[in-house]
Amino acid sequence: MKRVLVTGAAGFVGTYLLEALQQEAVDIFALATEAQPGGNRAEATWLVGDLRDERYVAAAVAASQPDTVIHLAAISHVPSATADPGMAWDVNVTATARLLHELGHWRDRQRIDPTVLIVGSAEQYGRHESHEIPLREDAVQAPRTVYAATKAAQEVLALQCWRATGLNVIVARSFNHSGRGQPARFLLPALAARAVSLRGAPAGTMMPVGNRSPVRDFLHVRDVVAAYISLCQRGTPGEAYNVASGTGWSVQQILERVLARAGVQATPVEDPALVRPVDVPVLIGDASKLRRATGWSATRAFDDIIDELLHAATL
Repeated sequence: MKRVLVTGAAGFVGTYLLEALQQEAVDIFALATEAQPGGNRAEATWLVGDLRDERYVAAAVAASQPDTVIHLAAISHVPSATADPGMAWDVNVTATARLLHELGHWRDRQRIDPTVLIVGSAEQYGRHESHEIPLREDAVQAPRTVYAATKAAQEVLALQCWRATGLNVIVARSFNHSGRGQPARFLLPALAARAVSLRGAPAGTMMPVGNRSPVRDFLHVRDVVAAYISLCQRGTPGEAYNVASGTGWSVQQILERVLARAGVQATPVEDPALVRPVDVPVLIGDASKLRRATGWSATRAFDDIIDELLHAATL
């Protein structure tokens, strides 16, 4: 890894990835849709534009000529993808096609031969029976949301590109992850913010929540970006890898833990506006394939994520 191109570099995960890449002493080319403020901590060459613009994609690849590409750019919020499916397909699938095509074009000219990490989602798996949990990479993919469908399609596209052209594509299927800086529209930061807002309120004060039965597998975002870098260094092209902790937490358990660690005694009340119409009951991943391939392991506990979010919400 000497020249690394990161798409979606200004996003939540991208910010952490750029920080981690700085420790690898590589040249970083960061793609984003908006110019970054002068206080951005990442030392990178920022290339501003939209991956849906083929001229921008061509210019970005020409400028970076990467040996490694980590493709994070996406509509990653499930309700947002549901609200505008056309946008979700354009960004998550069509833009990926443009990027892969341009990288393949440069590879055909024998100018570069990059490793390309395509970041997918556990949502691709959909609903599975309890005996199949934790999910392995050979589990059937049955997407239940627009977001999940776009991510599954992105993976099909990427692996087809690998089979047809030999472009070194590796796929990560990431389970839930969080940490300081994640937007409040996502579950954990939303719960942390609501809990902090109720500090000092009388015991039993109502706290609006969504569906409390789904079970999810959470990692700290720093462990996730470490997995991505490890896959770029030691993953096998043409393979997909779960990025997961292997431990599931129901939303009810998460809520109880957040309230306890925040020191708040609130009464959860279901708010219909926060309940998703389609929700996969259980998503827990088996990351043994990732560990065997790269030696990666998670270094942060679930409570570390909660404490970090609670601290951030108090600032």
